[in-house]
Amino acid sequence: MGVLSREDAIETARQSGLDLVEISPTASPPVCRLVDYSKFRFEWKKRQRENKAKTQKVVMKEIRFGPNTDEHDFNFKAKHAIGFLEGGSKVKAYVHFAGRSILFKDRGRELLQRFTEILEDYGSLESEPLLEGKRMSVIFIPKKGLNKSKKGTPIRSVNQKLNEETHAESKD
Repeated sequence: MGVLSREDAIETARQSGLDLVEISPTASPPVCRLVDYSKFRFEWKKRQRENKAKTQKVVMKEIRFGPNTDEHDFNFKAKHAIGFLEGGSKVKAYVHFAGRSILFKDRGRELLQRFTEILEDYGSLESEPLLEGKRMSVIFIPKKGLNKSKKGTPIRSVNQKLNEETHAESKD
């Protein structure tokens, strides 16, 4: 329509039965548009809902260890963590020190280090082992190239990797 005075723009809006909406107040002269405001709000809310539906929800799964976690429990939890990462979830693994077990911080760090080595093919480390109160924790995020299947993980390959590491430790 071109540049109009404020009064002319308001009169044009009244005549056409629309609302005069200021789009860019900082421009010189300010930019306005003739719009049906209720329709504009409806479409804006609709776009917001669509954008919200498209966003990916990040799920955080937690795995708890103790400083004296047995080898079988460790392997069992590692398999679950791999399944979570393949499913697209973040994994937070932590060692909980109860009572006097806080003296074994080094064991907790070693446990989380082994856990990190096992999960390095499936997820990347978001944060290094960090002691917060009575918990030492690490967070893993899934790698981009993983197949996000609902089934979980190829158990044989994980078992082979865990067995190789166990036998390597027993030979030392």
